[in-house]
Amino acid sequence: MKSIITLPATSEALAFDGEPSDAELDAIELEMPLIVAEVDLLDVEIALLDRPVTDLDAQRLRRRRRRVLTLRRDLTNRAAVQPGGAA
Repeated sequence: MKSIITLPATSEALAFDGEPSDAELDAIELEMPLIVAEVDLLDVEIALLDRPVTDLDAQRLRRRRRRVLTLRRDLTNRAAVQPGGAA
């Protein structure tokens, strides 16, 4: 039977306090419009689960989808032009 050897805890691992870093908070803030748009889209999709879709409902759904796609495109383009972005 092989023994399991535990690695010593590093000071970096001990310094983690469970809170997001400033960089992570900045990333969340940057993505917040997209998060809100995705929640709005989900609200419309949930509302349409138990009823027939009218023309007005279909228009609301299309608008929410376009908004999400626009925000995703903008975030992707912004990351591509920033130094260190995923290009």
